[in-house]
Amino acid sequence: MKEVLIKIDGEDWKNALDKAFKKLNKEAKIDGFRPGKAPKEVYIKKYGMTNIYMEAAENCLNQAYEKMLEQNGDDVIVAQPEINLSAVTDDYVEFRFNLTLKPEVKLGKYKDLGVKKETVKVTQKEINDAIEQMRQKYIENIDKEGNVEDGDVAVIDFEGFKDGVPFDGGKGENYSLKIGSNTFIPGFEEQIIGMEKGEEKEINLTFPDDYHAEDLKGQAVTFKVKVKEIKQQKLPELDKDFFLDLGMEGITTKEELEKQLEENIKVRKEAEVENKYIDELLAKASENTKIDIPEAMINEEIDRILKQYEENLKMQGITLEMFYQFTNSDEQALRDQMKDEAKNRVTYRLMLEEIAKAEKIEVSNEQAEIEAVNLATKYQMDKDEFLKNFGGLEMVKYDLKMRQALEVLKK
Repeated sequence: MKEVLIKIDGEDWKNALDKAFKKLNKEAKIDGFRPGKAPKEVYIKKYGMTNIYMEAAENCLNQAYEKMLEQNGDDVIVAQPEINLSAVTDDYVEFRFNLTLKPEVKLGKYKDLGVKKETVKVTQKEINDAIEQMRQKYIENIDKEGNVEDGDVAVIDFEGFKDGVPFDGGKGENYSLKIGSNTFIPGFEEQIIGMEKGEEKEINLTFPDDYHAEDLKGQAVTFKVKVKEIKQQKLPELDKDFFLDLGMEGITTKEELEKQLEENIKVRKEAEVENKYIDELLAKASENTKIDIPEAMINEEIDRILKQYEENLKMQGITLEMFYQFTNSDEQALRDQMKDEAKNRVTYRLMLEEIAKAEKIEVSNEQAEIEAVNLATKYQMDKDEFLKNFGGLEMVKYDLKMRQALEVLKK
């Protein structure tokens, strides 16, 4: 942490005071004077100088910030400075900037770390499971006569009663229940087995002790159930119609589908293995690295993680406020959960920057331009649009440098 005092005085401060007075005078209500027309001494007599000082100081903040950056250009500031008003008089205003500077990074061993990358294998079972998942998407429910059996879909009306009184959430009509799915409380689906279409039945059950509704935990209840339809689920055959429904280009046989799925699974697993390998490399190298990370850096990283988390929730139609209600938590609890991840991210970033420095890794503008074009093409964007969203060419250069530093760890 570094403390810097920046003073704004002379004509700059005089002009700031004049500008502040003119603005506040227009908003003032002083008997005998139209807004903005009261003499300064009259305004000060009624309102004092404090609000003029505060308004003028706020107007000088950007100037003070720029002056601070000019005077401390050799320092690498890694977090938003903490700014306080140190002093204010008729002659000057002084700001105190508490700067969080980039900490010293002492690298240890970061090559030949002994971390092994897993070998990727795709089993026939994984391929078969993937095919079954695809078949499940196109499953057909066919009307069935006879009794409900395990695996059937029973379309039912039901209503639950506790002590003879209906309870909230215990009623449904034309509900499609797959027997064996364990959708309902234990014992419900088992007692549907054997019922016929049109049959009505009372089912006696006890709610589990850990049930989410307090008033139903461990309580004995009765469900009145009527089976309206029985449907048998039929999986599609691996035939021409199925491959047509899939809409996968070039896939017309089981063999072709298996080959494509094998490739898809392999790509996914390779990505997972690569990510795990990188995580283990970073963790291992960081064990040998000494960094005293300022708390401000960790807090800013938490801010970034929290913002991304909020965006992910929004895509699911959930706000942070809703999340806090669902989980019976608050922002501080969530920030506490994110602290370890934030610390790791900052550690790895500082470590990779130091490795890039030690290895004399440099990225030219030409290399960054080529990478920007490649990434823009990958994300189907115009290059300028991509750079605007990514943070500019310097961010592309930084990203390339970090990836090259990561390659050093792999070697």
